[in-house]
Amino acid sequence: MLELEFETVEVDLRERVAWITLNRPESLNAFTPQMGRELGVAIDHVAADRAARVLVLTGAGRGFSSGADLKQEAFWGADGKPDLLPVLRDVFHPLIMRLRTIEKPVIAAVNGGAVGFGCSLALAADLVVAQRSAYFLLAFANVGLTLDGGSSALLVGRAGHGRASEMGLLARRIDAEQALAWGLANEVVPDTDLRAAVGELAAGLAAGAPGSYAATKYALNRAAYPHLAEQLDLEAGQQQERASSGDFIEGVRAFLEKRPAQFTGK
Repeated sequence: MLELEFETVEVDLRERVAWITLNRPESLNAFTPQMGRELGVAIDHVAADRAARVLVLTGAGRGFSSGADLKQEAFWGADGKPDLLPVLRDVFHPLIMRLRTIEKPVIAAVNGGAVGFGCSLALAADLVVAQRSAYFLLAFANVGLTLDGGSSALLVGRAGHGRASEMGLLARRIDAEQALAWGLANEVVPDTDLRAAVGELAAGLAAGAPGSYAATKYALNRAAYPHLAEQLDLEAGQQQERASSGDFIEGVRAFLEKRPAQFTGK
């Protein structure tokens, strides 16, 4: 693998396993357009490197990812209104397709919270290993937004419509044990054992047949996510519409003022 140096992502290849670490720990690895672009380049390099048999995605510090960093100017138009569509379509959503279509097993090592787009990123992996204190949360409804990051498809594919509705409509925080019971996670381990457990799992996969994994991923994608690209596009358009609503403005104000939101449907 080429020597890769990024500001927001770290890449480490050891014994045929490529570890990609989201590296904005001061913000719980909140996603910026820069992080999205750097992560895309890192995944592409892993995909092309024959020495890398498995990709592991994790977060630095206390969390996997707290979702999109909406303080970034890139999420706002010149008129001061939210403009989420370009970043979702051009930067964030292509990452989900990369993870699903890379011809190598992808493991999400979920340390702490996987929130918003961070939750989608974890669920886009083939296997999810969560430490016991980890949790999964899609709180879009609390601020008048809707699902994005492919979460509408990924949730249904992993947990079914009823549980997807519970996470999407009720914005419930799902702890690691419940995530395991629902199928959002494949394994839950003590916090101190996460890296070792994922390393052991990845080593086993790295010793397997790459062509077998590629064929299996292709077949599973055809069965579970045949329209993922279209769903991502639909989500991006819906999210932009919601971000332009009065309910979103009210939701943000209520959050900042620490009071219940008064949604009007406008």
